[in-house]
Amino acid sequence: MVALVAPNQELYPVTSASAVFGYHGPDIPQHYSFSQCAEHPGSLPTTLGVPIQVDRGLEALDDADTVVIAGWTFTLSPAVLHAVAQAHARGARIVAVCAGIFIPAALGLLDGRRASVHWELSGELAARHPRVIPDDTVIYVDHGDIATAGASAATLDLCLHQVLREHGAAHAMRIGRQLAAGPHREGCQRQYPPLPTTGPMPDSLAPLLEWLLSRLPDQITVEDMAAHSGVSPRTLTRQFADQLGVPPARWLLERRLAATRALLEETDLPVETIATRVGLSSAVNLRRRFHTALRTTPAAYRRSFR
Repeated sequence: MVALVAPNQELYPVTSASAVFGYHGPDIPQHYSFSQCAEHPGSLPTTLGVPIQVDRGLEALDDADTVVIAGWTFTLSPAVLHAVAQAHARGARIVAVCAGIFIPAALGLLDGRRASVHWELSGELAARHPRVIPDDTVIYVDHGDIATAGASAATLDLCLHQVLREHGAAHAMRIGRQLAAGPHREGCQRQYPPLPTTGPMPDSLAPLLEWLLSRLPDQITVEDMAAHSGVSPRTLTRQFADQLGVPPARWLLERRLAATRALLEETDLPVETIATRVGLSSAVNLRRRFHTALRTTPAAYRRSFR
């Protein structure tokens, strides 16, 4: 895995990718290696005010399985475009964060495809590349060969999403726990638009989400969530829609399905027991929910990932 960086690089997406794809100690299997490259290697300035040393040039993309474009400017050099095009042509996955989206867009790799774009860049993207379908509401969009994240803060979620796809939910959750990351956000969840200049800021949902994760086996209703948060069910539903882009019940179901996947991968527990542990009440209900979400059965999923 190689991060393609540029002068005046924002470090957060680079360090996020490094945190997910780098070394996690002897207790967590290492499936990736992480390095950086630049068009002009050497000491590169960053937005933090301190330089980073990048030793590899664009030749590093020749054998990269994943290329993370962690931010860019609107000026794209032919050498960079050619190197990314060649990497994609031989099967490398391209992950474009924030302004990095302008590279795959310039190559036509997003023509006719939906792409997550930062709301401040959506107008510029539409003007420069009208064949791209911009979405400035969701945190990331993954097409397999190309993935886009609108905001730098979504880099961690998108990288964990790749780990989950390639190595299973349990491995992704293990890395997330080690990083002390918040609950992994699905791509359909919302970006955070600019805050209003007047009026109170909405309370964070983080305490409620952590409370829900600690009580997955319990049968919790939206009314229970609202009571715990000290708001009405209607207000809570609006907060979930505004901040996460999904209703409370759907968010909780997604967490239960993630826990189900981890238990299928790491244990021999029967489906009935797993259903009780994750709050899905019965094996019949778990199988139905699982098949609706993943288009496979728990047994088939277990065979694939054990």
